[in-house]
Amino acid sequence: MNVEPQRRDFNLASAIAEADIRCLLMVLVHMTGDQRWLEPPYRPKRDVRLIPDPNAGVPPDIQDEIRAAVVDLFAQGTPTPVITDPGDDLLLQMMRACLGENVAPEYAPLMREEMGFVPREPRWTNRPANQFLAQQHVLIVGAGVCAIALGVTLGHLGIPYTIVEKNAELGGTWYVNRYPGCGVDTPNHSYSYSFGSRNAWTRYFCQREELLGYLKKVAAEFGIRDHLRLNTRLTSSHWDEDKRRWISTLETPQGKEAFESTVLVSAIGQLNDPSRAHFEGDEEFRGQILHSAYWSDDIEVDGKRVAVIGTGATSMQLVPAIADRTASVTVFQRSAQWARPVEGYSDPITDGAQWLLAHLPFYAQWYRFNMFWRYGDGLLPFLRKDPAWPHPDRAVNKGNDRHREELTAFIRSELKDRPDLIEKCVPTYPPYGKRILLDNNWFKTLTKPSVELVTDDIERFTANGIVTKDGQERPYDIIVVATGFKVTEMAARLNITGRKSINLRDRWAGDNPTAYLGLTVPDFPNLFCMLGPSTGPAHGGSVIFQSECQSRYISACLVDMIERGIAAIDVRQDVHDDYIRKVDVEHEAMIWTHPGMTTYYRNKSGRVFSAMPWRFVDYWAMTHDPDLSLYQLTEV
Repeated sequence: MNVEPQRRDFNLASAIAEADIRCLLMVLVHMTGDQRWLEPPYRPKRDVRLIPDPNAGVPPDIQDEIRAAVVDLFAQGTPTPVITDPGDDLLLQMMRACLGENVAPEYAPLMREEMGFVPREPRWTNRPANQFLAQQHVLIVGAGVCAIALGVTLGHLGIPYTIVEKNAELGGTWYVNRYPGCGVDTPNHSYSYSFGSRNAWTRYFCQREELLGYLKKVAAEFGIRDHLRLNTRLTSSHWDEDKRRWISTLETPQGKEAFESTVLVSAIGQLNDPSRAHFEGDEEFRGQILHSAYWSDDIEVDGKRVAVIGTGATSMQLVPAIADRTASVTVFQRSAQWARPVEGYSDPITDGAQWLLAHLPFYAQWYRFNMFWRYGDGLLPFLRKDPAWPHPDRAVNKGNDRHREELTAFIRSELKDRPDLIEKCVPTYPPYGKRILLDNNWFKTLTKPSVELVTDDIERFTANGIVTKDGQERPYDIIVVATGFKVTEMAARLNITGRKSINLRDRWAGDNPTAYLGLTVPDFPNLFCMLGPSTGPAHGGSVIFQSECQSRYISACLVDMIERGIAAIDVRQDVHDDYIRKVDVEHEAMIWTHPGMTTYYRNKSGRVFSAMPWRFVDYWAMTHDPDLSLYQLTEV
């Protein structure tokens, strides 16, 4: 705690009054080594809410004792902690006490990495000479969260890399998407990297501008820009068997350029190519039509009549953000969406909480753990089908049905004065069968006089607006098509050709992308697809966590290859096929194969290709230590 003595007591005491008791108890264990803080009467009560009560169900007198113990401990300065890395056994005890629930043992080694008690990155056994490493080059396509994670790890290993980005700035989806209300639906302290300096978030769920600023900050901290080429697009890449390299063609501001690399990484993820639905007559519309991903700062909605087509995550953020500025907003809905209420969604982080996160040792790590857990694997059991459940039409198990009742009650309470909206807004499919959405005053916004929810199908566009199947025409100045992205394309849109002249687009034909661990594809040596097939965090969590898991796998592969003199690795077809069979079997037991809905997680054949069926801890274990015996190896 680097504060002046005359300010320390004031800052500490006032901040501790706002602190989460769970995190304070863990701080006391770290600093004193005294494990009595993990037992009754101090032990917190279980609280499954997304943002839990900071008092943790602990009686007021016990809270006072805990807070006083922390103040006394730090009153004269910051003592040396007795425990820095608790180890697996003690950390498991601490996690169970912190949450008030029986955390599985396999989470301990994961969380030791996630909280920074042990390093996550792979290390050299015998670091090669710089001259040798200079001959190994990684080309990364896309400059979003995945590229930043991988670039940091490669930089620490001394492996040269280049990131090419088609846009004028890094940030990926957080640079491209700039519609009003755009922000995260995972709390920042979970939707952030486990490495780097702490970020002073202003909100628990930040807006797009702040998140983009965070990514720029991380890039600056780790020298990413030294390896970044903006306004540069990969137009094709093919594997040269003789050179054992990828030969890529780049389109740059100066013209086309050939680029050779030993490794090619697609870091463009899944949600990168907007999919704009087209309607009969849309070329006749005299107003402005745009996909939400193409929103620009010069779009003016004040006093305008706006139509928004779609009710996914984008609409749930956009419509509440513009409703009070427009003359009117019409939302065209194909299917209703479940949305979870989150108390404190828009709340700022108080000065006291900021102080604790910045200065109190171990507090930020444990706060991050709480957010990771609540937005992570805890929901997954409620998404598993129970074959004995008698009402599969409305839910997949008893717990899922309880969530349906709670969410239905929430929707009814929000729309109590508008019974005409209730039938339109209560979904018929099980909760969480589609992407998990957070209520951002969505239902309250729908009740505003200037907002209309239309569930009739769109028949055609006219010069002035939209005509629905019932024959009614509504006039608009702006039409926003918020219909998602071409999810099935992923890396296939990069025009990549592997062995036997096989193009990745052909290999993934039929809207059916597949990859071992979502990362590697047979006949495409030294190609890695970050956030590829079957890796989307559909049950919660953060793509940044996924990016770190995959960054470790890729870099560990490279370390092993370089140290063993291996020029190329190509995942075996049998290994790939066996993995895909396991993915499909697991998905058959999960909610995303429920027949009562449509979702972008599934392709035209009904196969779930996008979402990950595993727990995060399972995927972390799968990607932690690569086994090169599962690959065809080509020696140098």
